[in-house]
Amino acid sequence: MNPEVLAVSMLLILIFMVMTGIRLAFAMMFLGVVFGFYYRGPAMLSLFMQNTFGVMQNEVLIAVPLFVFMGCILEKSGAAEKLFNTMYLLLGPVRGGLALTTIIISTLFAACTGVIAASVTTMTLMALPAMLQRNYDHGLSAGVVCAGGTLGILIPPSVMLVVLGPMTNLSVAKLFAGALVPGLLLSALYIIYIIARCWFQPSVAPAITTAERDAAKGKIFIHTLIYMLPILGLLFAVLGSILLGIASPTEASGVGALGAVIIAMIYRNLNWTTVKGAVIETIKVTSMVFFVIVGAQMFTSVFLFMRGGALIESMLLGMGLGKWGVIFVMMFAVFIMGMFLDWIGIVYIVVPIFLPIAVHLGLDPLYFVLLISINLQMSFLTPPFAYAIFFVKGVAPSNVTTKEIYWGVVPFVALQATGLTMCLIWPKIVMWLPTIAS
Repeated sequence: MNPEVLAVSMLLILIFMVMTGIRLAFAMMFLGVVFGFYYRGPAMLSLFMQNTFGVMQNEVLIAVPLFVFMGCILEKSGAAEKLFNTMYLLLGPVRGGLALTTIIISTLFAACTGVIAASVTTMTLMALPAMLQRNYDHGLSAGVVCAGGTLGILIPPSVMLVVLGPMTNLSVAKLFAGALVPGLLLSALYIIYIIARCWFQPSVAPAITTAERDAAKGKIFIHTLIYMLPILGLLFAVLGSILLGIASPTEASGVGALGAVIIAMIYRNLNWTTVKGAVIETIKVTSMVFFVIVGAQMFTSVFLFMRGGALIESMLLGMGLGKWGVIFVMMFAVFIMGMFLDWIGIVYIVVPIFLPIAVHLGLDPLYFVLLISINLQMSFLTPPFAYAIFFVKGVAPSNVTTKEIYWGVVPFVALQATGLTMCLIWPKIVMWLPTIAS
């Protein structure tokens, strides 16, 4: 059978298996073994073993469990809750103050975790009940939590960027530098939207009462020193050491894990329950990530070996759309895949196929990979497999309906698309900091 036909069949069967509920990692492993054995025989099995051993030997990927552990410790130490209460005292008197607080804390917490489940769940448990108690619009409240929580996959130290580095032979430090400004741009767009909407619709997010304002006086400065400075110090130690070239991402992840433990100790929440919970969560997340990495490498190695990537490249370049038309098609394909697949499956399937096309079109590999990373922000908010929505619904109060959550995230998906468009129009948004850092 024609190898290109086999490659297309392989991709279609993968989509079908995922749609029927089969775990992505095991679906890719199964298809890699079956099609590889059919096309090349037992020799492909040796290639699979070499690829798996290569993943196990990769020093950069050591940062994955360490950054995850750092986030889990901070989540369970109560650091996010203390930050939220502090920012609430600062911004509560403003219309939409709680929503603004949620975005700001989500941005800070994103730079400490890199794990979406932890960020979204934590912010839902803290911020959503507080907003609902003060008569915030349900849709706005849910949208703020979903969008803010997903910043963790883009703002460094993102686990996604750690995975993308060795996969694309790009510097993780430069990926971190390139993702920082777009991540902050999305956060700023969310804040502008909240301010504008609360200006035109004051009833959707009222300010706190006079009594609450009076009670906050005298506490703000002390709480800011106690609860903000340790987190900001940790962020500077981790991100600053990477961007300034003092430490590699792997070394910085060790510093971050130790710093998180120290912060938990300062907040008097470092106990057996905290450490045990963080270790178990780290094992779960890391195992999931590495299973998908191994499965994706098995799948993509066979797919590319059967010239599936060359087939897609010739199709895209032969459409006569021009450079930006092809880029739009690739970005749209990533957006659609985000509705059905997990981010790690998407990057391991899409990047090996699309990156050579982007390079052929004259794009900087770093720039293109970061465009995909920005694009994947939308995958967490777009149904049917919108992970952030499911995380929120799982722990939200019963009076918040799924329909309200869906409608609440729509403006934020539009803002994410706006951010991606801005990065396409002005590449320096992405490339400025990596150029400075180098």
